[in-house]
Amino acid sequence: MSASISTAGTGKRVAVYPGSFDPVTCGHLDIIRRAAKQFDHLIVAVLNNTSKKPLFSVDERKQLLAEVTQDLPNVSIDSFRDLLVNFIRAKEAHVIVRGIRSVTDFEYELQMASTNHQLDEDIETIFMMTNPKYSYLSSSIVKEIAMFHGNVQDLVPPEVQQALIAKYKPE
Repeated sequence: MSASISTAGTGKRVAVYPGSFDPVTCGHLDIIRRAAKQFDHLIVAVLNNTSKKPLFSVDERKQLLAEVTQDLPNVSIDSFRDLLVNFIRAKEAHVIVRGIRSVTDFEYELQMASTNHQLDEDIETIFMMTNPKYSYLSSSIVKEIAMFHGNVQDLVPPEVQQALIAKYKPE
């Protein structure tokens, strides 16, 4: 790895995988596991997007992520509501990890990577191709299936499945 990827002072390669994770899916977890192998420390950062009405609170999403990544000692969970580049700087990271499912994702992610690079040229974005078995999967699809009490067992970790069942429990 080049020195530009190391954090100042620690010498560790630190990356941030940002997202809404509402909820975390098997596709997200696949990217987390693969990225954790590439960096000394991976920070999974939950975006607190004030313009959206999420199903799970930021704290609930952080808790679910902590549960499903507890076997990964170099992964930590955090949240942010500022510009991503400001969060990256505060964490002394230099790499953003993003998953790509399709050409449509790539177009959006390229725009975001270019914008982040314009804001801070020392920050790199690494794209990881989603495992083909998760290429169709999104949090929105998972929520819609769960809302109508469909089976999400193969789409999310068991902890998330239980949380979805609790959220959509018939009253």
